[in-house]
Amino acid sequence: MNSDSEKNLKTQLWSAIIPLREGSKGLPGKNTRLLAGTPLFQHAINTAQVAGAQACFISTDISQILSNDYGRNVHKLQRPVHLRGDTVEMAPVLIDLIEQSNISGTVVLLQATSPLRTSEHIQAAIKLFLTRKYELVMSVTTADRGVLKWGTLVNDKFKPISEAKYCFSNRQLLPEVFKPNGAVYIFDAQWFVKNGGFVTDKIGALKMSFEDSHDIDTLDDFTLCEQIILSRQNFKATQQTEDI
Repeated sequence: MNSDSEKNLKTQLWSAIIPLREGSKGLPGKNTRLLAGTPLFQHAINTAQVAGAQACFISTDISQILSNDYGRNVHKLQRPVHLRGDTVEMAPVLIDLIEQSNISGTVVLLQATSPLRTSEHIQAAIKLFLTRKYELVMSVTTADRGVLKWGTLVNDKFKPISEAKYCFSNRQLLPEVFKPNGAVYIFDAQWFVKNGGFVTDKIGALKMSFEDSHDIDTLDDFTLCEQIILSRQNFKATQQTEDI
């Protein structure tokens, strides 16, 4: 990154959006559950602030979060009843928050269930977004390339999801495949509302490691992420002790 890009990144004003829903079938109460001593959702706030967020906006129906104060730059909006169900998609929740909170400019969506993302990941994604090549930047991680062999059925006709030749290629010869990991999404607030959601053919991708991409849905996921965080904290503490 050259000096002009560094200056642009440091002075870029952006807001973090953190959606938090109370209900969870996989792990009830997970958003407020203590992860390595800190509530899961607080990890997202902390990471956003370290990365340089101007403000954090939370859309939630969790009374515990709505009734507490998390600092003057953390704003909470009570989510409308019709946007609280487990079948409600993310886009209308974000549009409601953007419009009700008058959010403008660059927005970084941070889902609390991706606690292993770092401030460096966010800053790298913002840098990519600032190239203005993309309407949306999202984080991705590697996936099983064997998916390129798959297809859908229309009556009894097989339709490859990609190129037909991949259905008959050796797995090791298939192109590398990536999938969204849900950790970081970046877009312009006004564009998102006008567009009605995420869908665009101008998507930039920030690659993240498999370990950093762990998402919490079950207790096993939660336990694994906590082990990774504690291991990293212990390693950092050991390094600091050795440097004294």
